Amino acid sequence: MIRLIYVLRRLPNLSLEEFQTYWRDNHGPLVAKHSTAMAIRRYVQVHTLDDPMNQAIRESRGLQDPYDGVAELWWDNKEEAFEASATPEGQAAASELLEDERQFIDFSRSSLWFATDIPQINPIPENIVATERNTIIKLFYVFHRLPNLSREEAHLYWRMNHGPLIRKHAQAARILRYIQVHALDDPVTDLPRGERGEMEAIYDGHAELWYDRMDLAEALSTTERQRAGELFRKDEENFIDFSRSAMWIGKEHVFIDRW
Repeated sequence: MIRLIYVLRRLPNLSLEEFQTYWRDNHGPLVAKHSTAMAIRRYVQVHTLDDPMNQAIRESRGLQDPYDGVAELWWDNKEEAFEASATPEGQAAASELLEDERQFIDFSRSSLWFATDIPQINPIPENIVATERNTIIKLFYVFHRLPNLSREEAHLYWRMNHGPLIRKHAQAARILRYIQVHALDDPVTDLPRGERGEMEAIYDGHAELWYDRMDLAEALSTTERQRAGELFRKDEENFIDFSRSAMWIGKEHVFIDRW
């Protein structure tokens, strides 16, 4: 399985609400329309919440401002994605989608890359979704590694040290699900980035965590939750450059799910 991660910032003439409305009501159905031609197995929009919790998260680590949303698209493998994009139908679909993106996305302040999922806490069935109709939220944490680490070294530490730490304290932290998504060093990323001109640098990866907000609010005052949060942040200092990373909460809109 391979995933395209597309972190988005809106055009300066749009409000957050206008951006997310157009993305959900116009662009989302357009992606769904072309999903067969492009061999897309799953497509999810993660809409950033206009919520004071995001400001608190940013200040806790000295992070960058959050993105306005994330588009996530899955394929069985990169060969399937590449082959679909090479067909006349796939090329026509990609062209129409790119033209529509120009209506609401600021490419120069956005970024995209391909990645692979490494589940850490993943209850079966995999049906935890942060919809608008429930109290679940999805935390999205994109990061750049410290300058003294290679991407391979950062990924190894993240997987072998930080992942087990999160799992150990998951109950105290009230984590429902936790996925590490490791960026791939692969030229398959070059084409979609090149079509969009100058974009922000590719991140080394991102973490996804799902919480029940009601449960989390109750837990935040407990000693166990506070200790877990401090351990997480302290360990992140070993591989994450906070000044070039971002974290926020959002809600998911699932347009395609063919797993």
